[in-house]
Amino acid sequence: MRDAARGSILSGLRVVEISAFVAAPLAGAALAGMGADVIRVDPPGGGIDIHRWPLHKGRSLYWAGLNQGKRSVTIDTRSEPGRSQAVKLITAPGESAGIFLTNLAVGAWNSYEQLSELRPDLIMVVITGNRDGGQAVDYTINAAIGFPQITGPEEHDGPVNHVLPAWDAITGYIAANAILAAEMHRRRTGKGQLVEISLADVGLAVSGHLGLIAEAALCDEPRGRFGNDLYGTYAHDFATRDGRRVIVLALTARQWGSVVAATGLNAAVSELERRLGLDFHLEGDRWQARHEITALLAGWIGKRDLQEVRTEFEKNGVMWGPYQTFKQLIVEDRRASIDNPLFAEVEHQGLGRFLTAGSPVRFSGSDAVEPRPAPTLGEHTHEVLREFGLEN
Repeated sequence: MRDAARGSILSGLRVVEISAFVAAPLAGAALAGMGADVIRVDPPGGGIDIHRWPLHKGRSLYWAGLNQGKRSVTIDTRSEPGRSQAVKLITAPGESAGIFLTNLAVGAWNSYEQLSELRPDLIMVVITGNRDGGQAVDYTINAAIGFPQITGPEEHDGPVNHVLPAWDAITGYIAANAILAAEMHRRRTGKGQLVEISLADVGLAVSGHLGLIAEAALCDEPRGRFGNDLYGTYAHDFATRDGRRVIVLALTARQWGSVVAATGLNAAVSELERRLGLDFHLEGDRWQARHEITALLAGWIGKRDLQEVRTEFEKNGVMWGPYQTFKQLIVEDRRASIDNPLFAEVEHQGLGRFLTAGSPVRFSGSDAVEPRPAPTLGEHTHEVLREFGLEN
């Protein structure tokens, strides 16, 4: 194992990854961030995601971010010699090895049946679009589940796609969790297994947990659009006097009390409650009066600059936050700086030096892995093939 991963929570774990785009690479990156030796295998010249935007100096920042901390190996798996190398790498001996992660099409040469013949305790995690193996990606799944129909301004007619690939991200972390669960099972029983996860099932399961499927089944009226209001409670966005925007939330009675105390709107709020016959300590009542509450808060916030709002809100413990661009985030927010131990300034070959995150998970009894650079494509090919005796 590399020195950077020694003493970390997953030191000694080895995963071979053949992947593209988000879910599987993110799973591998999450494991690498906790010290696992993750070896990503791509074809010479790179796979289908090698030039995915955003680009810098002709190189994909997207690919770099999703493969940070891994070892990159290029093998031509379209050829028999290349397939043989990849199979031997996947099934190489080691107590915490024999783990294969993929979200690409599986052929006869890298099927679970074939690989487990060579290593019976193999753990293989396969991520698909649909449970039946049919094609689907984050954005098609999101469209089908229904989120685009409840996202956006109330008056908008038509779907609103999301920017965050939420189902990919959640699936990636679920896949990392599944690998660790299967490894725990293997340590108890000595048995490997095939683990299958579909993006669609993840999206459906999360929708069920959030009550959206039950709501659709039990309620006569479908959920509507509510713009930047937070359904069933209180949250909204506001403009400050100096042209910035903030979000204010009151999910609980205590948080609502903080908003009232910070703004000094006690009398106006009490009068509004009396007139509407509502109690704003109840989140359902805040939801019913959301437009009237927003009008009160907009008047107070709109007369103050962002810093004035920040001072009063933080003094009173208001649940709030500024809206920021990504550039504003890295310039203005200490959480996205080296003041936060999550980050370090790291030199990435061919890209330059920039703020780089490590794992967001903290363990009291294990060393954190320092944020590591992204590999260049094929950077570790000779190292890995020599290490495993696979050089031709």
